[in-house]
Amino acid sequence: MAEFRDARWYAVRPASNTKPTTYRCPLCGKLLPALSDHLLVLPEGDPSRRRHAHKACVLNARRAGRLPLREDVEPRRPGLLDRLRRRRGSGSPG
Repeated sequence: MAEFRDARWYAVRPASNTKPTTYRCPLCGKLLPALSDHLLVLPEGDPSRRRHAHKACVLNARRAGRLPLREDVEPRRPGLLDRLRRRRGSGSPG
């Protein structure tokens, strides 16, 4: 569980589980009943470390600042248009 909590950021996505499997929520430690509505949490976007979590636990952890998303930690790279505008604006006047 420490490996899960040591991540700098997390990706969160809806779970589409159709297996009748019971998971343990990494945020509260309680059981997550099979086929219940829940989310997948991926530490630093690594699918091999993904964990199934209660939706309410994820929302509470986000509100408390304990589950930062990538965009919270790493600044977003400028898009193509921004890079082209900067390049055009920094050139010598023609």
